[in-house]
Amino acid sequence: MSVFRPSELRQFLDSLGVRARKSLSQNFLIDGNILRKIVSAAGVTSDDLVIEIGPGPGALTEFLLQTGARVVAIEKDRVFANALQRLDHGNGQLRIFEADALDFDLSPILGLSSSIKVVANLPYQLTSPLLGKLVPLGPSVKSLTLMVQKEVAERITARAGTEDYSSLSIFVELYAEAQLMFTVEPTCFYPRPKVRSAVVHLDLHRPPADLDAASFIRFIRTAFGKRRKTLRSSLRSLFPREAISAALQAQRLGEDARPETLSLDQFIHLFRSLI
Repeated sequence: MSVFRPSELRQFLDSLGVRARKSLSQNFLIDGNILRKIVSAAGVTSDDLVIEIGPGPGALTEFLLQTGARVVAIEKDRVFANALQRLDHGNGQLRIFEADALDFDLSPILGLSSSIKVVANLPYQLTSPLLGKLVPLGPSVKSLTLMVQKEVAERITARAGTEDYSSLSIFVELYAEAQLMFTVEPTCFYPRPKVRSAVVHLDLHRPPADLDAASFIRFIRTAFGKRRKTLRSSLRSLFPREAISAALQAQRLGEDARPETLSLDQFIHLFRSLI
């Protein structure tokens, strides 16, 4: 049974006695072409170990297994976790964990391969916390290929000076090279979400070794906390006004500089000037 086909998915769900749960942001892909494009965007090969988060009925899982890659599926819904057993042929290619991905300890998995990739259709309501957990995993994890809400994808990949540029953009750029691969229409899901989606691909890397990443991220979030304010104003909760003015001047930035105009490198230099 190919659960990416609408009629067969409905038949499969009926056989399990379940429906998509809005509380878990369950919207299942019903477009084989999109599933193939996700696997292609991730560059999955038989040499990879793929961590899939929230596989649901397992449509994407099937496509991943067809590449010959080993797959670790993390599914919170007990019914779907049990149903994924049908794809386990006892050859060690598929491991299934019934768990909440936010709480699941990935560290034992990260030692199983030198080529680990995360591929997932993320639950939209959990996108931000899951990004916070996954993005800093490089270089133990090579890449993330994620289906997210389109507006989030645009924020993830935004650059300085654009409308979508935010603290999320800088957080991701600190740890990864991000690319928006393609958009996905609501008609490609069952049930249909109310928003458009997009697939982003992130090649992960380490942040600068001498940078306190946690403190820097707090600094960035504070800078963007009052987006329409100048940096001189938004950073006053962290540093004296005189220190901020001196740091801005040292970086050849005006007193009216705003967070959305600074690149990652400029933020790093400003941060180092202030600490």
